Amino acid sequence: MSFLNDTSLTPVSFILNGIPGLEEVHLWISFPLCTMYSIAITGNFGLIYLIYSEETLHRPMYIFLALLSFTDVLMCTSTLPNTLCILWFNLKEIDFKACLAQMFFVHTFTGMESGVLMLMALDRYVAICYPLRYATILTNSVISKAGLLTFLRGVILVIPFTFLTKHLPYCRGNVIPHTYCDHMSVAKISCGNVRINAIYGLMVALLIGGFDILCITISYTMILRAVVSLSSADARQKAFSTCTAHICAIVITYVPAFFTFFTHRFGGHTIPPHIHIIMANLYLLMPPTMNPIVYGVKTKQIREIVIRFLFKGKDNSQHLSRVFLEVRILLSRLR
Repeated sequence: MSFLNDTSLTPVSFILNGIPGLEEVHLWISFPLCTMYSIAITGNFGLIYLIYSEETLHRPMYIFLALLSFTDVLMCTSTLPNTLCILWFNLKEIDFKACLAQMFFVHTFTGMESGVLMLMALDRYVAICYPLRYATILTNSVISKAGLLTFLRGVILVIPFTFLTKHLPYCRGNVIPHTYCDHMSVAKISCGNVRINAIYGLMVALLIGGFDILCITISYTMILRAVVSLSSADARQKAFSTCTAHICAIVITYVPAFFTFFTHRFGGHTIPPHIHIIMANLYLLMPPTMNPIVYGVKTKQIREIVIRFLFKGKDNSQHLSRVFLEVRILLSRLR
């Protein structure tokens, strides 16, 4: 067992086996993943630059959006470069400590993604239900502290993952049937008792995902009550329009997350392993790819600034405005 240290059952390295059963098409699978990653990096950095450079976007809603974009970049970068190395060059070996580090960053940033979406729901609640106090409630200091607490929550809850996984004995081999180091994927190749890992993983999912979804649900329930009580149809339409991009972001993030979470625990014998792994990769890649597109199409201020930035001429700007409007109508019909 040369992959083990001499003094313990701790492996020197792991072998990430990619997508089992689809080894022959790894190269073809890599192209859409690479394209999505390129869109995610370009779109999110573009949004961050836009929000930083445009003074009219220096408002709580867009600061939270910049935080979401930054989190998206970190989240997909924690896995995709390594995944592409596996699919392109068959570089499957990863150091044991590097695997633990990747596991830590993956779960920290996914937890932060959920937390930022929750903060954005609270932002919409304050903006719609308390519009006159919006600027005084969500100050830069409050936004900074909320972002820091969201990050620290993820770090504090995820750190035990690394300690629990590090001290497991690995005597069944060092091959992980995955494209990156996920907590339970690593724990399952251990020959020790992983019940604590499974229970703690479920507890963290409830503390982060469950709490955030509860806050989002309460926020939008209050928003719905406030909007319905408005007498003007135009006011109701405007209030709803400010939430559509955020609702799309919630759906894009939580649908693949729920699928990955429940099938990983309850559908292990009915769903093929390669479906699990593909969905796990899309779970980390879909939100970073789609969020800049959704906010660019759905948010009027961002859409207008992008048009003005890309097209100086009046005719070109008007033409692109019509294109954006048609895309927005199409997305509305697909919802």
